[in-house]
Amino acid sequence: MSELRWVDWADHESDRVRAAGQWRAPRDFDALGPVGTIDGRPVVSFASNDYLGLTAHPAVIAAAHAALDRWGTGAGSARLIVGSRPVHTELEHALADWKGTEAAALFPTGFAANLGVLTSFGGPDVLICSDALNHASIIDGARFSRAEVTVFHHADADHVDRLLAEAPGRRAIVVTDTVFSMDGDVAPVDALVEVCARHGALLVLDEAHAVLGPDPDVAGATGAEVLRIGTLSKTLGALGGYVAGPRRFVDLVVNRARSYIFTTAPPPATTAAALAALGVVRSPEGDALRGHLRRLVDRVAPGHPSPIVPVVIGDEAATVTAAARLLDEGLLVPAIRPPTVAPGTSRLRVALSAAHTDEQVDQLVAALAEVRTP
Repeated sequence: MSELRWVDWADHESDRVRAAGQWRAPRDFDALGPVGTIDGRPVVSFASNDYLGLTAHPAVIAAAHAALDRWGTGAGSARLIVGSRPVHTELEHALADWKGTEAAALFPTGFAANLGVLTSFGGPDVLICSDALNHASIIDGARFSRAEVTVFHHADADHVDRLLAEAPGRRAIVVTDTVFSMDGDVAPVDALVEVCARHGALLVLDEAHAVLGPDPDVAGATGAEVLRIGTLSKTLGALGGYVAGPRRFVDLVVNRARSYIFTTAPPPATTAAALAALGVVRSPEGDALRGHLRRLVDRVAPGHPSPIVPVVIGDEAATVTAAARLLDEGLLVPAIRPPTVAPGTSRLRVALSAAHTDEQVDQLVAALAEVRTP
């Protein structure tokens, strides 16, 4: 018999997390859009990835209602069995057209999309070059792929060039976020396209947070093979993920990705919501929403390339205190601490949305100035 029971192990590990000051638990935010309540207190959230406010858009909600009435609450099966509905295929065609690719395939989440793509193309004979600040889903996908994984310096295309030059003739994948989720900075996509074309590497771009760009013209990238991964849960305000790219690559993913094959298809209602949201994004209204979001970002951090604005404080305790002060003023801005970010870089992560008003952002800017003051 084991000397340590599982319950003892679980208590010990929980105590370790608590002792490190990193214990977390969900808290309910009762809201439709950025304004709601937490424990009965009115709060404006600056924590959501609903960048264009489409979770509450009337056309998006109506599309979900109509799909719910037509197809019910769930697909009931995997896509390759009997879980595929016309709305799944329609969204895939629309996503491919949006991204300028031949085809697209839906996944239940963006996390599942990264796992599915990297495990489909990886293997023991493959080299994966992954940005140092890539999302956890990319890290896990690379690990599960059984490929050799090399981490390149953050946003450093020259480092990628050197790594690929040291592995001539080897199948290689370069994978990166295009907008990084904790710093809100952007990858050198054009330079990476050039490097991958020169070495014959497959470039995998995770565009989950790229509501304001970059939006590369990969169709015109001579000699570069590119797969574009995205999520339906941020810019499109629904739920799910996708991969878009050359048809032969997407078809291979459909036939090899375990996170696609062995999971129930996304609910028709969320798929229909994403399709309606994509229609908004590609319309003049979508242009106006992005323009408003761009102006809000410039009010907080002029010239910053994305709606993710980090306010780095450094010390964990001080960051948690700052977040608590903001919450007392009715502003929800999460404290991001290790292990999500490196020790000494704890920060407030501001996420702006087109659903925010100028007045709400003015309140945020004033409150941030106060918590930054010693």
